[in-house]
Amino acid sequence: MKKIIKKIIRIILSPFIFFDYLKFKKNNNRFSIKISDFYPCIKDRTIKTNFDAHYVYHTAWAARKVKEINPEKHIDISSSLYFCGMVSAFVPIDFYDYRPAKIKLSNLKSDYADLTKLPFSDKSISSLSCMHTVEHIGLGRYGDKIDPNGDLKAISELKRVLSKDGSLLFVVPIGKPKIEFNAHRIYSYEQISEYFKDLTLKEFSLITDSGDFIEDADENLAKKQKYGCGCFWFIKK
Repeated sequence: MKKIIKKIIRIILSPFIFFDYLKFKKNNNRFSIKISDFYPCIKDRTIKTNFDAHYVYHTAWAARKVKEINPEKHIDISSSLYFCGMVSAFVPIDFYDYRPAKIKLSNLKSDYADLTKLPFSDKSISSLSCMHTVEHIGLGRYGDKIDPNGDLKAISELKRVLSKDGSLLFVVPIGKPKIEFNAHRIYSYEQISEYFKDLTLKEFSLITDSGDFIEDADENLAKKQKYGCGCFWFIKK
């Protein structure tokens, strides 16, 4: 009964699509088309294709960096599976997460790891990424323990396991520092610079509040954001 009511509501809220449905049905002779399968997508009639700027740009940026680094293997800690899945097409990737993913692809392994206690030896990883992840640590969003300093512990672990001359691709929200509990933290450019002062910043790129991607961005532009996305490429010297 609930499904029927939902279908009726969809029809009422989508009169123009319902007329399209009737027109299509009249001329359709190849597929089953029933009113019970009515599934209007009323938000997709846009002039341009919309996308999440943070996640499209930062994963594209990181994929290009991995290609440039060209490691024998890349280790990723809890970043986007879209990034890991696609980059594993040309570089073997070991993906670790507090909630391991049941994913099966060639060149891609998935396993458990607590970012505040990584299961790696000191200075053992030459190509490492942790993107749009650290801002969540310690807020309980993903079932992890509440810890106001969880993000700092995670950053310390990333630096610990990174090898000499190793690369770290690190991405977090950038803007005026605050916590939107229990979703995420937003960091200032200065905070990230301070947390990683013992590493060398090779590149900083920025996704702005307006959704623009700026390569080799000026730190002053980062200061003007409310919820930008900072893409940092650090080297351990």
